Amino acid sequence: MSASVVPCPVDVYMTSDKDSFAYTSARSRWPTILTGVIDDIYRTTTDLSGAKAEEGKQLIKKFDELKYEVDHDRELKPLEDDGGADIAIYNSELSRQGPMTWGNAPWLYSECYMYRKMAGFLRFTEHWKTYDFFLRQKLDAFKGSEAAVVELAIRYKALESQLHGSVTDEQLEILFREFIDISLWGNATDLSLLTNLSLDQLQSLQGAKARKESEKNILVNDIAFAWKAILATKGGRVDIVLDNAGFEFFTDVIFALFLLDAGLAEKVVFDAKAIPWFVSDVIPADLDILIDTLLDASFFTKGRTEIEFLAKQLKSYVESGRAEIKTATIWTTSLAFWEIRESGAGGGNDAWQDLQSSKLVIFKGDLNYRKLTYDAAWPRTTPFSTAIGPLSTSGIPVFSLRTCKADVVVGLPAGKDAELESFWAEETKSKGKPQTGKGWAWSGKWAVMPFSAGSN
Repeated sequence: MSASVVPCPVDVYMTSDKDSFAYTSARSRWPTILTGVIDDIYRTTTDLSGAKAEEGKQLIKKFDELKYEVDHDRELKPLEDDGGADIAIYNSELSRQGPMTWGNAPWLYSECYMYRKMAGFLRFTEHWKTYDFFLRQKLDAFKGSEAAVVELAIRYKALESQLHGSVTDEQLEILFREFIDISLWGNATDLSLLTNLSLDQLQSLQGAKARKESEKNILVNDIAFAWKAILATKGGRVDIVLDNAGFEFFTDVIFALFLLDAGLAEKVVFDAKAIPWFVSDVIPADLDILIDTLLDASFFTKGRTEIEFLAKQLKSYVESGRAEIKTATIWTTSLAFWEIRESGAGGGNDAWQDLQSSKLVIFKGDLNYRKLTYDAAWPRTTPFSTAIGPLSTSGIPVFSLRTCKADVVVGLPAGKDAELESFWAEETKSKGKPQTGKGWAWSGKWAVMPFSAGSN
C-alpha cells in the first residue's frame, strides 16, 4: 500500500464487545448470512451439470469452511492473492491491526474482510466469476415491494409532467425533502404524503404537519444545507453512494430522475460496489437488472403504464450519459472514508479526485455512515465534522442518509443519548423483550442526516 492510512484517535468497535451490535453480528448474523449463501449456490448448482456444477460444489465446500472458521473463532489469515489491487490493502491492514480472531477483531475490518474473502472464492473459478450469490434474495425482496413501487411510479409520472411547467423553488425544495425522506427510510417510509397530495397541497398546512410527523425520529437533520448545496450550482453533478438494491435502489433512482427532470442536476452518478457486498448492496449489474425487471410485465403486473414510463425515462438518461453507475476501489476496502483525500490509501485518492466534480455526494445507509465515521466509539455529542476526519476539509460536500443500525452515532445534543437509552430499555421491557438501552442505536427506529460542506 503506497500511502499511509490515517489512524483514528478513538477506539473502534470490536466484535468482542458484548454491549455492542458488533458482538451479535459476528456470532449470529454472519453465520446466518454464510448459510444463506451456501443454500443459494446449492440451489443454483442443482440445475447445472459438467464443470460449472463441479465448481459449484467446490464453492460450497469453501463457504462451509469459512462458516466453520467464523463459528469457531479462528484467526483471520492474509487473503489469498486473486489479482485484485485491494488484496494488498486488506493484508496490510491485517498486519497493522492484527493479530485478530473473528470474535475479537475490529468490527468494520472483519466484516469487510469476510465479504472480500467470499468474492475471492468466485475469482478463482472459471464459471462463477460474475455470480451474485445475493441476487435471488434481492429480487425476492423487490418483488415483495410491488405496492410501493406502483404507488411511486404513478406519482412520478404525474410529477414529471408538472416539473416541465411552472414550478417554484419552494415547491422543488418540498419535493426534494419528500424524496430524501423516502430514500432515507425505504420500505419503512410513509408514502401517503407524496403519493396523495398535489404540489399545492404539499405546501399547505396539511403537508407541513405530515412532514413534521415524518421527521420526529430524525435526530440530526441537515437537509437545509444539502438543499443549499444543490442550488449553489445550476445543473452540475450529484453523486449517490448507494446502499441496498431492490426497493431502496428504486427510490434512489426516482430521486435521481427528479433531480434530472427538474434541472437540479445535469448528471447523476450512482456509486456502486464492485463485488457482492453486505448481502444487498448495489453492484453495477443491478442497474440493468432494475430496468429489465421494471419492463417485465410478469414481474410487476400492476401499474404497467406508469412503471414502463419510469423505466424508459431511466433508460434514456443512462443511454445519454446523464445517469451513470460506476465503482471505485475504496467502496469495498475495509478502510474508513477518511482515506478519500489527496494521496489517500486504498483508492481514496482516486475517489477524492473524481468527487471534486460533484456538487453534492449523498452517502446512503448504515455501512457508509460507519465508514465515514471510522466506525469508532466517539462520544455521541462529537460533531460530524470531527468524526469524518479529513473529509471535512476535502472540498467534497457530504450528506449522509442513515437509519441507525449500528453503534456509532455522532452529532447528538447533550443528554439525548441518555434519554434514548432510558426510553429503549423501558420500551423493550414493557414488550416482554428487555434489551440494553444501547440497543436504540441499532434498532433502525431513528435516523440521522448530517451534512459537511467539505471545508471547515
